[in-house]
Amino acid sequence: MDAVKDIVKNVMQDLEAKKTALSRDDPRALLKKVLTKKELGHIKFNYFRKGVVNVSVDSSTWLYQLNLQKKIVLDKLIKESGAIKDIRFRIGDIE
Repeated sequence: MDAVKDIVKNVMQDLEAKKTALSRDDPRALLKKVLTKKELGHIKFNYFRKGVVNVSVDSSTWLYQLNLQKKIVLDKLIKESGAIKDIRFRIGDIE
């Protein structure tokens, strides 16, 4: 009976470790760490594929502003997660 209890405990610990690792590498969570609240109000995460984070921006003004900061934002994202290789901003609906 103790063996089953130990197995369940180990499985639960493994699941918790995987959950922590996934949340650490989640591009949405990383964007919240890297960008300001004001910037977050003007973007929407679209997808993360092959190391590229794609983000919609609500206006050309914010697209320009974020593209000016792209190098800084990308460096911070890469520092947080090695899985991210690039970030791309595009004008789109953020609702």
